[in-house]
Order: sequence, then structure tokens, then C-alpha cells
Amino acid sequence: MGYLLRLAGLMFLCLLSPGVQAAELTAAEVRAALSGAAAGQGADLSGKSLAGLDLRHLNFSKADLSGADLTGANLSAADLRGAKLVGANLTDADLAQAKLNFAWIMRTNFTRADLSGAILETLVVSQGMETRPEEAAIFAGAKLVGARIMARFSLDDMRGADLSGIMASADMRNQSMGLIRTDFSQANLEDARFRGASLAYAKFHFSKLRNADFTGADLSQADFTGAYLTGADFTGAKLVGTKFDAAVLTDVKGLHP
Repeated sequence: MGYLLRLAGLMFLCLLSPGVQAAELTAAEVRAALSGAAAGQGADLSGKSLAGLDLRHLNFSKADLSGADLTGANLSAADLRGAKLVGANLTDADLAQAKLNFAWIMRTNFTRADLSGAILETLVVSQGMETRPEEAAIFAGAKLVGARIMARFSLDDMRGADLSGIMASADMRNQSMGLIRTDFSQANLEDARFRGASLAYAKFHFSKLRNADFTGADLSQADFTGAYLTGADFTGAKLVGTKFDAAVLTDVKGLHP
């Protein structure tokens, strides 16, 4: 609940913010670039600022958005399958200046997209306080290695995603409005990889984590209540204060000496 209240407050402040930095292209120019891409290839939008644009339902399949600025962009129901978003920025948050701009990713398809090193913090993932199944995003087979993440992925399809080395631990120095943490509750994370990931205080309530790989991850104070963890590997993981209440732990590795 703390995360939800925090997100609601941030979204309210966003309405008061001065707005995102002007985009380099218009939405019409983006559509033209996508439709004009060579057959079998995606459009090259690398390094471009698409901040604040309405990009709903557009087909970015295989497009190169490496280093692109997508802060405040509405990507709801967009198709980013196989897209390259290495180092892309989907978040611009300056609390001191009340400047808060988050990308919208409701129903967005990131299947097999490369988001390595991207910034995904406090994304807009639902119209209300709780994610509905029809609003969930898809990250199946996506690569998020080394990404900076602080968001809610409840109900999302993240099967086979590579989240190795992600930086997703809660920042305990800035929790005056309640605990804001990465939330994977009820997400499908079967066969996902979290090797060496920073996941302190992350929430995995009732997540599907069959054969998930947490080797060497920092899971201090993480909460796996009710999670399905059959075959998961926690070898070498930091498990200080980690909760496994009512979790399914059949054939789990690394939890006991």
C-alpha cells in the first residue's frame, strides 16, 4: 500500500510539473519513420527525444531506440517486440523541482526487447491504484541486464526475461511517504534470470518463479509470500530477513546449508 500511495502522490505532482523537455520529433514524424523503415528492419530512432509524445498503439517492432528519451511518452498498447532500447530513459523524476514524468506502459509488448541499462522507474502501469489483468505489460524473453528499475510489474508476463544485475533495491534514505519498492507480485517470472541482481525489499507476492535463477542476488528483506518457487536457485544469494511465508519451495536450491 505504501508504494501505491507514493505512486498516487507522484502522479498528482506530475500534473503540476512544468512538462517534459520538448521532443525532437512529432508523433506524426515518428509514425512516418516507422512506416518508412525498410522491410524486415526497424526504424532508427536511436538517441532521439520522444519525450511526452502520444505513441499509443504504434508498431516499434525491431526499431532501434537505444539511448532514446521516452520520459512522459505514452506507449500504451505499443508493439516493441524485438526493439532495441539499450540505455533508454523512461523516467524523469526531480522531486526537488516537482518535475515528474513517467512513461505509460499499459498493455505494451516488450517481448524479446533489449532494455539493457535502461531506466524504468515509477512507470505508469495502470489507470487506478491496482493493475488489472487487461492492463499488464509483456516482457517475455526481454533483456533488462543492468537496468535501473523501481516500478510495479504486477501481473506482467516476464517469462524467460533476463534481469541479471538489475538495480532494483529500495532506497531507504527516501521513504518519508512510505516504502516504495519494486513489485513483481503475481507476475509470471518462470525461467527468469536475476543473477547478481540488487533486489533488497523487492516484493514477489504470489509470483510464478518456477526455475528462476537468483544466484548471487541481494534479496535482503525481499518478500516471497505465497510465491511459486519450484526449482528456483538461490545459490550465493544474500537472504537477510527474506520472507518465504506460504511459498512453494519444492526442489529449491541454495536456501539451506
